[in-house]
Amino acid sequence: MDIYRAIKTRKSVRSFLDRDIEEDKLQRILEAVRLAPSAKNLQEWRFVVVRDRQKREQLAMAAHNQAFVGEAPVVIACCAETDKHVMRCGLECYPIDVAIAIDHLTLAAVSEGLGTCWIGSFESDRVKELLGIPEDIVVVELLPLGYPQDPAIKEKSRLKLAEIVHYERW
Repeated sequence: MDIYRAIKTRKSVRSFLDRDIEEDKLQRILEAVRLAPSAKNLQEWRFVVVRDRQKREQLAMAAHNQAFVGEAPVVIACCAETDKHVMRCGLECYPIDVAIAIDHLTLAAVSEGLGTCWIGSFESDRVKELLGIPEDIVVVELLPLGYPQDPAIKEKSRLKLAEIVHYERW
């Protein structure tokens, strides 16, 4: 799939078919994550791929009872193993780098006919406990992954370019 089509058709999916994801598709998506850029090439992102139904359901509970999270055939805990490196601009790099990797993941998923949804509403300590994630690892997002129940393309409500882009100066 053309990258611009993937960007245009990506949507938050909150209803998934009861269908497993083929291993070759999952590996291609994870390879897209591995190739994402990161500040100073630190590659601080780490991912826990969860297929077990009971664990997925427990993750849904840890995500403030968002049942659809557990209904996806795969849930990915997107994490960072970080030394909290701060870029010269004053921002920590791990949240940005993990977000870039997740964006690679979401676009690769669309190109494979799959859907995702960024989940930032969850109890981090509970997720760590469920997945055996060490205390020093930061859980940044949860990402359910699967075949969308409704594959229809949704029109996106976005600001016009003129409202968000400035040229040469503000």
